[in-house]
Amino acid sequence: MTSHFSLWSTILFLLNWGIIIGALVVIPFRRSPAAAQGWLLLFFFQPFAATILYFFIGDARHPKWRRERIKDVPSVVLKAIGEIPSAAEAALTLGPRSRTAAHLVQTLGQLPCLSGNSIDLDPNYNRVVDRITADIDSATHHAHAMFYILHDDEAGNKVLSALERAARRGVKCRLLIDAVGSSYHRDAIARRLDGSGVEIRLILPLRFWRRATRADLRNHRKIVVVDGRTGWVGSQNMHQIEYEPNTFYREVMARVTGPVVLELQAIFIGDWFLETDEDISAPELMPMPATTEGGVVAQVMPSGPDHPAGRLDTLFTDLIHSARERVVLTTPYFIPNEPLSLALQSAVQKGVKVTLFVTATTNSFLIDHAQRSYYDELLESGVEVMLYRERFLHAKHLSIDDDIAVIGSANMDRRSFELNSEVTLLAYDAGVVKQMRRIENDYRAKSARLMPDDWDQRGFFTKLTENATRLISPLL
Repeated sequence: MTSHFSLWSTILFLLNWGIIIGALVVIPFRRSPAAAQGWLLLFFFQPFAATILYFFIGDARHPKWRRERIKDVPSVVLKAIGEIPSAAEAALTLGPRSRTAAHLVQTLGQLPCLSGNSIDLDPNYNRVVDRITADIDSATHHAHAMFYILHDDEAGNKVLSALERAARRGVKCRLLIDAVGSSYHRDAIARRLDGSGVEIRLILPLRFWRRATRADLRNHRKIVVVDGRTGWVGSQNMHQIEYEPNTFYREVMARVTGPVVLELQAIFIGDWFLETDEDISAPELMPMPATTEGGVVAQVMPSGPDHPAGRLDTLFTDLIHSARERVVLTTPYFIPNEPLSLALQSAVQKGVKVTLFVTATTNSFLIDHAQRSYYDELLESGVEVMLYRERFLHAKHLSIDDDIAVIGSANMDRRSFELNSEVTLLAYDAGVVKQMRRIENDYRAKSARLMPDDWDQRGFFTKLTENATRLISPLL
């Protein structure tokens, strides 16, 4: 018996160290140092559990079949945006800083900046639902919608009903919903829409056999396009405002008209192709847009595993470095990588006023404590950290000085930077920044500033929990 025990102990010992040594070889490959550190730490303490977890979510890439299809996305999108008017004149109207940012966005996301747009930021959750419903009710040719979370509840029912009414009028309606984000209601929604004329497709349904998919690589975008002339983009999913019991969401969405709507359309066309292998691009989906005289110069950037060349954190870091007077960042989840964190701190050292709005308490214990672990260094450097207390602040936007506004679906964390497909709208316009300032001022009235002395008084075990969760934050 003793010899058998000794044999198994030796086997487990060798297997244990074999896994750890293998991880040292494999993990750092194509990973940021922080992500590699998190994985290696997990492998060192729990090699067998880490091996199982790594099998499911360790490789931040789509399976081979999906990567092969992704190779065709640029040609599909470029074919679609072939109808978009030339952007050369729009870029020339921008100042040097904005022109540089626009060039970076085009390099990362392949879509140009376009002039003549109108952008209306709406922070009223229920009004946004009603306005999207009204826009779909006005559709005469097509209505495209894509949501990470869509529920068949009070809010979702309004949009679904509008799509059903539009389909009965002969409007071509297409709906994309993420298979994991919308898992609670997706089957009921599919049954409801069956025979309605609304085409629905699940984004990345979980499969572990032929054409396997990954559970952690999700499409987090929120896009609505009506007749190629009206678009919506931002942070708001389509569920009732009270998503969890006694947790009321606060969001910001942008209603857009003008040429930049066609860039939202091109992203939808690319995502439809990825899920169906069907290229729906056609001139009638890209109508010649009506422009607004003296309108907003704007641009859309897609990012994520299906756009591997476009790193969103590269854009955010560059924009923060370019600030000269003020940076205001709003996000529900703040787990920055080192370059982004250093950009915020160095901006303060240059005399830039930097404000971070975050929700006082997130809906995740791990994320809640992990993001708090970053507050010490931010407060020490002089970043103003504001804890929003009225609702769960789920909005995601950034303003740079008085001339660049950024709004989209991305959080400030590794999941949005590397794992999720996201969409971001940039407006190079003082008027849009002024709209965002009004929203930010309302946040301020309903927030408490985190003071360094008060923050330092939190208990030892709280600090210990924050530091422990920070070690695995690159994996969250």
